[in-house]
Amino acid sequence: MNHLGRTRKFSRVKKQRVALLKTLLGSFIMKEKITTTEAKAKEIKPMMDKLITKVKKISNDETKKVAVLRDLRKNLPLVAVKKLSGEFAQKFSQRQSGYTRILKIAQRKSDGAQMAVIEFV
Repeated sequence: MNHLGRTRKFSRVKKQRVALLKTLLGSFIMKEKITTTEAKAKEIKPMMDKLITKVKKISNDETKKVAVLRDLRKNLPLVAVKKLSGEFAQKFSQRQSGYTRILKIAQRKSDGAQMAVIEFV
């Protein structure tokens, strides 16, 4: 029995939720710091850490590079994939894990949602 699964639903159907997470990841890579709700930030943090780890592994192994970049291209915009595979692979080459941090900020005035800033370390 699947007790609510492991991911947050965000009151969206699956296609909308996947699209939301794709755009959040793309924006996060391009801007390197975004302000969003705390739940969305907590949802994309492990995804981003896995993407960076995957990109770091292919920078050492040329045989898997094309396949992994093609896989990333399905989930992210092309400019985000280029930035991720170029700049971030070098930036985090010495770091083992913990590439992102979440900082809580004041609640949003309109609906009282808990807000957070997610950024790269």
